[in-house]
Amino acid sequence: MEFVDPEDEPGLFRSPLPPDDRLWRHPSEMGAGLPPDLGGRLTPSLAGGAASVAAADDPKPPMWLVAAVSAVSAGLLASGLVMVAVGLLGSNEHIRPVVERLMEPRPIDNVSTGVVDVADRARAAVTQLHLDGSSAVIGSGVIFRSDGHLLTSAAVVGTASSVRVRLDSGRELPGHVVGVDPDTDIAVIKIDGDGPFPTAVMGTARDLRIGQQAIAIGCPVEVMGGPSVAVGVISALHRSVPRGSGSMLLDMVQTDARVPSGWPGGALLDSSGSVIGIATAAGSTGPGTVGSGFATPIDLARAVADQLIADGRVTTVWLGVKGGDLDGGTAAALDLTGGAVVGEVMGGSPAERIGLAPLDTIVGLDGAAVSSMSQLVVALRQHHPGDVVRLDIVRDHQRMSMVVALTERPTKA
Repeated sequence: MEFVDPEDEPGLFRSPLPPDDRLWRHPSEMGAGLPPDLGGRLTPSLAGGAASVAAADDPKPPMWLVAAVSAVSAGLLASGLVMVAVGLLGSNEHIRPVVERLMEPRPIDNVSTGVVDVADRARAAVTQLHLDGSSAVIGSGVIFRSDGHLLTSAAVVGTASSVRVRLDSGRELPGHVVGVDPDTDIAVIKIDGDGPFPTAVMGTARDLRIGQQAIAIGCPVEVMGGPSVAVGVISALHRSVPRGSGSMLLDMVQTDARVPSGWPGGALLDSSGSVIGIATAAGSTGPGTVGSGFATPIDLARAVADQLIADGRVTTVWLGVKGGDLDGGTAAALDLTGGAVVGEVMGGSPAERIGLAPLDTIVGLDGAAVSSMSQLVVALRQHHPGDVVRLDIVRDHQRMSMVVALTERPTKA
C-alpha cells in the first residue's frame, strides 16, 4: 500500500479563506483590517483578555507568545459559541412546546378500590329526605324494599306532615310516614311511586369487631349531587347514647367516620357494602364523642321496621324491672363477668309474678350471657308478647333459673 504525502497531492488541501470571511483568525493576522490610526496589530493580553496595541514596527512575536494567544483565542471562541447557544435557548422566541408522555396512573390500593366499589353499589339506595311539619328537616334514608320502603331516623321524621324523597338519580317523589319508634330511633317511610326501586344489601351487626372498617354514606344538607361518603372504623359497640328527651338509646354502634351534616337516617356499611346500622343524630356532641357517629344496629332496625310495616307501631315486651349494671368489684367477688342488678320490681309485672327481688342479678337469658342492664333490654327486644324465656339469676351467691312469660309493656310503664 502506497502512502501519499498530502503536500505532494494537489487538491487535498485548499487555501484558507481570507481572514474577514472566517470565524477565527491566527494571531499573526490580528492586525489585518485594523484602522490605520491604531498603527499596529491587536493582541489579547495574557493577563485577562484585555486588548493592547503593539507598535507597528515591532518585530515578529516569539513562538511561545503566538501559541499562548492561540489557546486563549480558541477558548474565547468556544465560550462565545456556548453563550450564543445559551442565549438562543433562553429566548422564548426560539422555544417550541414540548409534549411529554404522561405517566401511567398508579393502581389504586385495595382498600381504596373497595371503598369506591362499595360507594358505587350503595349510593343508588341512599336518598335525601325533605320533611315538613312544625319545622323543615332534611335527613337521609336507606331503601331496603324494592316497593319503596326505606329506613331512616325517628328524630329526622319527628311529626312531619309531608315528605319528599330525592333519589340518587335526581328524581324527586312524594312519600309518607309508615311508623316511628323513638325507643330505637327508627322510622319507616314509603315512597309514593312506581317501583321497583334500588335496594341496599342488609347485613348484620352481630359479628362486628372494634377496629374493623366502617363506611358512612348519607346525603349532606342542601347539597346537590347525591350522597357523600366517609371512611373510618368501628370505634365501640353496645354504647348507651343519651338523647334530648333524657332517655337513652341502647346498644348503639359507634364510628369515627367523619359523617356529613344530614347523615342521620343514612347507612353505616361494612367493607363488603352491607348495611350494618342506621345513623342517628343522638350523642354526636356529647362529652368524649366529638367527631363520632352512632348508628342503630341493623338487626334491631329491621325487626322494628317489620313491625311498623305490619302494625304501624312497635309492640314492646315487658319484664317489669328497673336497675343498673353489676360493678366490677362485686362481679369479681361473685366470679362473674357482669350482670344486670335488679333495683326495683314493678307491681303486677311478669317479674313480680315469678318472685324476682331487688339485688337479684340477672346473668343470662335463654342461655346467652347478660353483662349489663342495657344488654338485657336489647335481648328482650328480640321477643314478642307471650314468649316464654328462661332467666339465669344469682341471689345470695347462689345461681338459679326462673321461667317467665313476657307480656306487652303497658303504655305508662
